[in-house]
Amino acid sequence: MNDILVFSHLRWNFVYQRPQHIMSVLAKQHRILFIEEEIFSDHTDGYAITCVADHIHVIQLHLQKGNDADITERKQALLESIIATENIVDYIAWYYTPMAYAFSRHLHPQVIVYDCMDELSAFLFAPPELIKNEKDLLQAADLVFTGGYSLYEAKKNLHPAVFCMPSSIDKKHFENARKPLKDPPDQAGIGYPRLGFFGVIDERFDTALIKEAAHKKRDWQFIFLGPVVKIDKRQLPYLPNIHYFGMKNYQELPAYLSNWQIAILPFAINEATKFISPTKTPEYLAAGKPVISTPIKDVVRSYGEKGLVAIVQNADEFIEAGLKLLSLREDEWLSEVDGFLKNLSWENTVAMMMHYVESVQSICKESVL
Repeated sequence: MNDILVFSHLRWNFVYQRPQHIMSVLAKQHRILFIEEEIFSDHTDGYAITCVADHIHVIQLHLQKGNDADITERKQALLESIIATENIVDYIAWYYTPMAYAFSRHLHPQVIVYDCMDELSAFLFAPPELIKNEKDLLQAADLVFTGGYSLYEAKKNLHPAVFCMPSSIDKKHFENARKPLKDPPDQAGIGYPRLGFFGVIDERFDTALIKEAAHKKRDWQFIFLGPVVKIDKRQLPYLPNIHYFGMKNYQELPAYLSNWQIAILPFAINEATKFISPTKTPEYLAAGKPVISTPIKDVVRSYGEKGLVAIVQNADEFIEAGLKLLSLREDEWLSEVDGFLKNLSWENTVAMMMHYVESVQSICKESVL
């Protein structure tokens, strides 16, 4: 089986997202070498490899601070050392970050996959060279997958083989939240009703919406799970009924969800959210929770237009939708949700991806013969 050399802007032990789901499925048949972005330290250049699961090896690149040598060349040297030491011969290069192409463009993998899960150039503090690196990666890639329809529309004319592969769900994991699970200690003392969110809290978070809704509905409890990154925590709204519990691991999420009444997607409408397709939307639904979202294009198209998610523009609409959802009987909407989710799984998504990967491999073999 081919090794898969993964280049990721997200760290494996960060919020469990698309890369971890996809690579966990692929690890059943492939060795995964998951290369994270570099860490700077006082030590000489090197790398550390940690086996985090069967056939999944996370590699951290360590670069020495104060070293004036070219960073790209230094990372390229580390990459060559990894390939030689780990005996990586027949492999697929799988990119989540175009930034990694700058130090890996000399490689000769069997297939180059660009799995574009976000428009990273629109994010806060995006490096200016990211756009050029993505252009180069698009020229080199054999296949481009996108994490949602908006991204597909943005990329489809930039490469001859672009395929929309929306993020899916670990259905069994989140269906556990439909059972009465013990309330986690940090949440147990909070009143009801509870409206919750899990994920990264950053420049995409609609602070004004949450502040106004929480101020107007003091009896509603707003719960946020996840790390605060790229923004100052002081910019977040703070009221007695707003609770930030920090990052939780993936296994803990069902217990929190089980004890919420509504799940929310309070994203601001800005450049950073123009192309997002939140993985947590079907995860919330699989957990049996009604969902309120701001008008993120992919959420509206995939869920809002089907009546599976309440779409709101402002705090007053948010409150109106919340009151309606709190009065619903579960059987009024859950069967429709289950019908929609019936065929969604990461296994199915990965199978479709690998169908295209294997097609490229077959063409390459025929050209050699």
